[in-house]
Amino acid sequence: MQPKNVDSDAVLKALAHPVRRKILAWLKEPERHFSGQEHPLEMGVCAGQFERCGLSQSTVSAHLATLAAADLVTTRRVGQWVFYKRNEDTIGAFRVALSDL
Repeated sequence: MQPKNVDSDAVLKALAHPVRRKILAWLKEPERHFSGQEHPLEMGVCAGQFERCGLSQSTVSAHLATLAAADLVTTRRVGQWVFYKRNEDTIGAFRVALSDL
């Protein structure tokens, strides 16, 4: 199986902001950080749950969009909600790319 190609520049830019790193850390253990979510966490974490960062909904959406553009998170739309999960394939490929430097 061929390793996944990763846009290291996009990933580095996405990881440059501390809020985006915090979001990825929260998504690593969603049951610990988002246990109050009504929907099953297997679906991902609903965008509205991230307002815990103390930022506006539009700012949180912009951070999530940057993470999605770098393929660090996957999205799943269910009705009016969008759910986010870490993309472990991209994160792993990025780690390999870093170790090759």
